[in-house]
Order: sequence, then C-alpha cells, then structure tokens
Amino acid sequence: MIEITKAGTTLIFDENKLTFEMRRDQEAWRWAGNYVPKMICEEGEFLFQDASRISHEKAENGTGSGILSVYEGFCVNGTETPYTFETFVWIEEATGDVFFEWIPVKEEGLQVQKVLWPGEMEFEEAKEDWYTLLNQEQGMLIPNTWPQELKPVIFDGFFGTAGGYMPWFGQVRGCAGYIAICVTPWNAGYQAEHPANGPYSHVSVRFEPSLGKMDYRRIMKYTLLSDCDYNDLCKVYRNYVNEQGRLRTLEEKAARNPSVNDLIGCAFVHKGIKTEVQPNSDFFDPENPEKNNHLTTFETREKEIRHLHDLGVEKLYLHLDGWAQPGYDNQHPDYLPACKEAGGWEGMKSLADTMHECGYMFGIHDQYRDYYLAAPSFDENYACRLTDGSIPKHQRWAGGPQSYLCATQAPYYVKRNFQEIEKNGIRLDGAYLDVFTCNEGDECDNPMHRMTRRDCYEFRAKCFEYLLSKGILPSSEEVSDWAVPSLVFCHYAPYDFMLRQPGEPKQGIPVPLYNLVYHDCVIEPWMMDKVSEEEDYMLYALLNGGAPYLIRDAAYPNFDGAFEAGVELKLEEDIKRCKVVSDLHEKVAKCEMVRHEMVDSNPMIQRTTFSDGTQVTVDFEKQTYEIA
Repeated sequence: MIEITKAGTTLIFDENKLTFEMRRDQEAWRWAGNYVPKMICEEGEFLFQDASRISHEKAENGTGSGILSVYEGFCVNGTETPYTFETFVWIEEATGDVFFEWIPVKEEGLQVQKVLWPGEMEFEEAKEDWYTLLNQEQGMLIPNTWPQELKPVIFDGFFGTAGGYMPWFGQVRGCAGYIAICVTPWNAGYQAEHPANGPYSHVSVRFEPSLGKMDYRRIMKYTLLSDCDYNDLCKVYRNYVNEQGRLRTLEEKAARNPSVNDLIGCAFVHKGIKTEVQPNSDFFDPENPEKNNHLTTFETREKEIRHLHDLGVEKLYLHLDGWAQPGYDNQHPDYLPACKEAGGWEGMKSLADTMHECGYMFGIHDQYRDYYLAAPSFDENYACRLTDGSIPKHQRWAGGPQSYLCATQAPYYVKRNFQEIEKNGIRLDGAYLDVFTCNEGDECDNPMHRMTRRDCYEFRAKCFEYLLSKGILPSSEEVSDWAVPSLVFCHYAPYDFMLRQPGEPKQGIPVPLYNLVYHDCVIEPWMMDKVSEEEDYMLYALLNGGAPYLIRDAAYPNFDGAFEAGVELKLEEDIKRCKVVSDLHEKVAKCEMVRHEMVDSNPMIQRTTFSDGTQVTVDFEKQTYEIA
C-alpha cells in the first residue's frame, strides 16, 4: 500500500489491485470490489495489470503530492507492443481535491477505444438517503432503493449531449458525498447502473479517442464533502465553472444584447410553414401520403398572432419552422429563399413586421449540422470524414439522405444565409440553430479541415457569437455546459421523463441539477402540457422559474416529447396559465436558484428558492403550487 495525506485528504493506493481509496473527515470512498482498471481496444480488452512493466513512485510538486505510475508494454498475439501510458493521482494542496490523470506516452501497438478508469465507487447499501446524481437532461436523483431500473442513458452518457448536460456526476450517502468533475470532457462520458429496487447504484467515467488517438491527458477531479446534499455538489460545480471564466449570466449577456431583457417573461409559440417529407426519408408515410406534406401561409400565421394579441397575450416569442422554400429539415445548409407558396420574402417580412407591431419577438429555425445530399451546394469533401475514410450518412429526417457538415464550415454558411435574410428586410430577434447543444461534437479527419470534438464545440460557439454580433439572440435544441457563454435560450431543458411516453415510470426523482448551476445564465421554455389529472407540467415550469410554451406544434408528431395532450384546454385557459409562469419568470430569470429541496423529505412536495428570496413550492400529489 502507498498512502499520502495532504490538506486533510488521504489517498491510499493498492499496488496489487491497482485501486484507490480516498478519505476525508473520517469518510472513506473506495472503488467497488469487482472493479478492474482496463482499456477496450480494437485488439481486445487489456487490463492495466497486463502491462509487461509497471512501476509506482511518490511524486511531489509545488501544488500537491501524489502517485505516479507507469504502464509499459502490452502483448498482442504473443508480441509485445511499445504501448505506454502513465497515471498520476494526486491531492491538490490548496483544496484537498483529488485529481486522476491518465496520460498517453507512446501510442504504438494498440488502438484504444475506451479507457475505463477511474473506477466506480462502492455504493451497495439499500438506503433511501444513499443516492446518485446524473446529468441526463435537467437532472435526476436515484436513491439506492429506487424501484425502477435505470435504462441506458441517452447518447450513451456522452458529455456535451442531452445525456450529459454537464460533465460531472456525484453520489451522497447520508450527509457525505463526492462530486466527480471531468476536467477534459470533449471525448468522455459516463455509464451508470441501477437495477430495479437497487440495492446499489454504480456510475463511472470513460475516455474515448480523438481522431483515432488518445492524444492528450485525461483528467477527473474529485471533491469530497462531509456535510452535504445535492445542492452543495451543484454549487461546487458552479464555483468551478466560475473559476474557469465560463459562468456567463443573463445580466452579463443583456449588457451586450439588451433584447435579452425583452425575451424574459415571454410566452413561447412554436409554429411551422412548410413540411415536405421526401419519399427517401424514413419519416415518409406511403400509406397516408396526406401526412407527408402541408403548407400554412405567412398570412395565416400573421392572423394567428393578431388573434393572440387580441386575447391579451402581452409578451410572446414566435419560433418559426419550415419558413424556407425547401421545407422543414430539407436541403440544409442551403435554406433559402423564403417559401414562395407561403408568400415569399414579402410574406415573411409582413409576419415579422406584425410581430414587432404587437410588441412581440420573432425567430426562426435553422440547421448547420445536417448536411443534405439534395442541397445545391452539397460537396462530400466538406462532410465529416471518419479516420477510416468513411462518411456517416442516414435518411432519418424529412429531407432524406444526409451526412454531417464539418463544423469548420458552419460559420461561413451562417453568415451567408443571415445576411441574405437581412437584405430582404426581415428583422430577426432570435434564431434557433438545431441540435448544436443536444448532439455530441463531430470529428472530421479530412486534412483540408481536420477537426476534433473540442474544435467542433468552438466552431458551433462561433455561430452563436456571429448571431449575437448582429443583435440576434441564439438558441439551440437543449442546453450544454460548453455553450453557456454564448447561448441565450433554448428549445427546452426538460427532465428526461418528459421526452418519453406520458405515464411511464420515472427512472429517478427529477431534480434541477442544471438550474442549480445555470438558472440565471440561460432562458429555458418549459412544456405546459396537462398530461392527466395527476400530472401537470406547468408545475415543473413554475418550480424551475422558467418560461412557458403557449403553443408547441411539433414538426414531428409523437417525437421529442410532442405527444397528444392528455387534457385539452381552451386557448384562453392556456393563456391564463402561461401568464402565471411568465410573471414568475419575469421576476426570477436573472436570479440564481440557490436551493431545491424535498419538503419534509417527500419527493412529491418540492420547493425551489431563488436568490431574491422567492420560493416556489409544488405539491405533485395535490397538483397545487404556491409562490411566496
């Protein structure tokens, strides 16, 4: 055993099992007994202990102390390869935090696909106050005794996707807990396991290659707390991103773009103009051809907006789908001109002008990832190319066959298209760049525009920044940690159960982990469906201090949470409900969510507290709320 103590934290390393234990304030966190450090490679599975030469030594520097290990020489088919990596596990003197670093030294002989290290914690006791925190969408808390099995996490838990809004996970047992932050999240994700009724939950990280190589040092940071709950873990992460200079509040964003203030308190309306599902699309319905195509004119939408104004809607943002000639999800990124059959540029301008006459805000749907083969400018040379030379393609969406546009090209297309919209006299208040904050970053191995996932996120952010420079507030499908500095609002940031069939059992207790970190940084519209007499999504909108959806006509029915309403309400009733949510959003949008709690430890009664003192309490059993 090698033992190191620094800044109140003790690190214990078992040289035989190659496993670690961390201790702080009489609390010990050790890896699960059946965990074995390993790599998954094209050549097979390799345990760390399979290395021909392994060495360990204590290491100190000016900022901390730790254990440096070298693993050299792995055999493939009886032949030793020179593949070498190091691990450096150390305690930071200033904080007592523990850093786990995996460092590639010589990448010859193995094609690594996953590094499964550091390991999952031993977390085996059937106790309700032992729970795991996952950042799948808005967030979930899974007690060790939770009756439902955890299904596979969406996007395989890859950080930077809907499966991992933020690159961390945590566990709490009683009052002691830890938060594990992925410092290098661009090619990393997590896997989690919770069987029905427990009695355990496991969660751990994995590191994947970038353009076929591990290439750079991978780092996890563990902060151990002795008197905490999930609120404290969220605040540890908020402090972390603030230290990195990535906590950009709506107050700061409004200083650059004052129209942020106009968006606060808006009711959101989601409508479309033209849908044209191509025969070679997976969505095409040959049995019911009337479902494939439909058209609504700009003039009709204009009349609908005036009707909402007459009904007393004070603040409104219109998200317009399918406004261009190709139709929704067709021929991107060549998405011009405005749909001629719907009224062309003149009709679209009239709609935008009407929005502004009513004191409303106007924005459009656009897309710079899906690269349609039917786009006039399509050139396979600018599609994302994998390291084996292949180009991923599918035909899932309305426009049919597509690949993915290398994000190095996206800012050029954004500038080209939005300048054309501006030339036609259309003033945009916002723009939704689809999937950027929902799907993982892409990679491209074309030497003309080689791009890592980290590069991809930077190019996506450049698209948002261009819009901001033109006074257009950027939006995207969901939210993601990397996008916070430049994203103003989103399509939604829901709990995971909201995107599944209503009535399905919840996989954990919905908790607003993302909003406990970023509530005052991004405007989030919330679904307002009254699913049944026992489930009303309006309560979640209030609890989260978010903006309301007044109307949400989805482009693809029964997809992405767009299910038929369980309880039909009159438009006047919807407006009344939205007014309650909008008024609260106007009050707390720029406030930090300082605390979320289960009242009297009952998950059916939840309360949020905001930095201005506002408290929202909802009772999911009685379907009631109180704003104090």
